Amino acid sequence: MKFQEETNDAIALLQQLIAISSVSKDESKAADFLERFIEMNGYVVSRKNNNVWLLGPGFDSSRPTILLNSHIDTVKPVAGWIHNPLSPSIEGRKLFGLGSNDAGASVVSLLHAFFYLTKQQQHYNLIFAASSEEEISGENGMVSLLNELPKIDFAIVGEPTGMNLAVAEKGLMVVDCTVHGKAGHAARNEGENAIYKALSDIEWFRTFEFDKKSDLLGPVKMTVTQINAGIQHNVIPDTCRFVVDVRSNEFYTNQDVLNEIRKHVNCEVQPRSIRLSSTATPLNHPVIKRGRELNRSVFGSPTLSDQALMPFQSMKMGPGDSSRSHTADEYILLDEIGEAIEIYVKLLDGLKL
Repeated sequence: MKFQEETNDAIALLQQLIAISSVSKDESKAADFLERFIEMNGYVVSRKNNNVWLLGPGFDSSRPTILLNSHIDTVKPVAGWIHNPLSPSIEGRKLFGLGSNDAGASVVSLLHAFFYLTKQQQHYNLIFAASSEEEISGENGMVSLLNELPKIDFAIVGEPTGMNLAVAEKGLMVVDCTVHGKAGHAARNEGENAIYKALSDIEWFRTFEFDKKSDLLGPVKMTVTQINAGIQHNVIPDTCRFVVDVRSNEFYTNQDVLNEIRKHVNCEVQPRSIRLSSTATPLNHPVIKRGRELNRSVFGSPTLSDQALMPFQSMKMGPGDSSRSHTADEYILLDEIGEAIEIYVKLLDGLKL
C-alpha cells in the first residue's frame, strides 16, 4: 500500500481517540489530545470551545479554500456492547470502539491526507477542522466554528459513506403541533376531544405529497413520531400534542415547507429550528467530477450532518458504513482507513477549482 505509513499512524491515532470519552458536549479531553497531537507534528493549531482546526502552510487568501471536516463527538454507547466501547480492540481486520466508524475514522483519515497534501504546493488552500457537538447540532460546534474560519469555497465532510460521494443531503425540521379541545366527563356527551380533532391533521401529514421530487433525495418526507394527550381515562382530553419529523429535499427550504404546512392544518405549528436545510452540489463541480473519475458513485444522503450548517458547496465522503453508526460493537475496517487516505489524496492532489 502506497500510504502504509500514513495508514498505520492514522490507526494508532484512532485507537487513542477511541479511548477518550467524547460524548457530545463533553469532548474537551479529546480536543485537548488532538490539539497536542497536531502541534507535535509541527503545525499551529487554533481552538474554540472543543473545535480544533489548522490552516495549511502558506495560506493565501487569493486562492480558493477547501475545508476538510469531521467531528470528534460521539453518541452515548447503546446497550448490547460486548466489547468495551472505550477500549479499542482489533480482531482480524476490524477495529472496535465507540466512534470508530462515526466518525473517528474520517477524522484521522482526513487529518493524514491533510498532512500529505500540504507537503507540496496545491492550487488551493487547505483547512482541517475537527468539530464538536455534531451529533446534537449544538451551538458550540460547527455553528461557532464557521465564525472563526476564512472564506470557504468547498468542504469535504467526513462521514461513513464507503468513500462514495454524498452530493446531496436531506434537511431536518422537527415540528411541535398542538390541538386544543374542551375537557369533559367521558361518561357524558360533553367536551371536545382534542385527540379526535388532531386526527385530520395527522392524516394530512401522513398523505400529503410535495410536488417537487429530487432524483437524489426523493420527496419531502413528513412522519408523525410522537403523540401525547389526556390525563386519565375518564376525562375528555382538552389538549393533544404531536411531533412531526420533516426531511426536506433541495427544492424546498425548511421555511417553504413550514409555510405549506401552515396552509393546510388547523393545529398550532411550532418548528424547533429551521436552520438545518437540505444541501446539494452540482455534478459538474471539479471535486465531484474527479471523484467520479475515481469510480466513486454519487448519491443523496437521508441522514443529517454538519453539512446542513455550511453556507457553501460541500459533500459527505468518508470511510465506513452508515449502518454501523450508533450501534453496539461499532467498528471500522483497518483497510477502510488506508483506502480513505489514498482516495482523499487522489481526489485533491493537483486539483484546480
